[in-house]
Amino acid sequence: MEDLLVTANPMLQEVTLTGNQYLLVYNVFSLVVAAMFAAFVYFLLNVNQVSKQYRNAVVVSAIVVGIAGYHYFRIFTGWADGEFNEGYRYADWLLTVPLLLIELLIVLGLVAAKRKALTIQLVVAAVLMLALGYPGEVATETSTKWIFWVLSMIPFVYILGTLVSQMSAAAKRESAGVAGALRVAMVLLLVAWLVYPIAYLFPVFFESGSSTAETVRQVGYSVADLLAKPIYGLAILAVAKRRSAEEEGASA
Repeated sequence: MEDLLVTANPMLQEVTLTGNQYLLVYNVFSLVVAAMFAAFVYFLLNVNQVSKQYRNAVVVSAIVVGIAGYHYFRIFTGWADGEFNEGYRYADWLLTVPLLLIELLIVLGLVAAKRKALTIQLVVAAVLMLALGYPGEVATETSTKWIFWVLSMIPFVYILGTLVSQMSAAAKRESAGVAGALRVAMVLLLVAWLVYPIAYLFPVFFESGSSTAETVRQVGYSVADLLAKPIYGLAILAVAKRRSAEEEGASA
């Protein structure tokens, strides 16, 4: 296959990909679209499998993968036409990252007042993180990318530290079954979220216009989204089911 010219971002930076690199990204996007929509159906089918107080977490998981599935479909079809708009990713993240935080807080067993306060704090930090990250994502100058990477990492570290702290605290006060499910969710959260800032910097690590950098960046973001949305949603569902089963057993 001949080399293909793909528009890397809305500012029309051009990245030349080889046929194999193009097909790799194309196939990964296709996989993510299928996974997101399959997870959407699965989560909806499992809403009634958990107690009433945890159903919103499962509904939010379905909304997250539904939104991501739509945006990945737009990314996939654009890529098939030889175009790429980085704005689709950030539009997706702007909607789904706050929802990912909300679905976790629902199953942590926090008192309503504390959950509300944390929700506000984390959602504000998430919006700030994305707003600071986007200018560096579409920038062509290395110095600009580094500046906005550092700025966006401040709320990023705050969010991740807060979530890990809350999940660790919840695991200590729960039964072995719930604690185990929370630890799985925490590991997935850490692995998925830590991929994003690394993938962000691949254009810096390689020479300008590198096709390898663009390929690895797109695959990295896609893998992180798979871990952070459908697979993480399954972990949240497992926590909700475990909590529901234990609470129903205690009340029987």
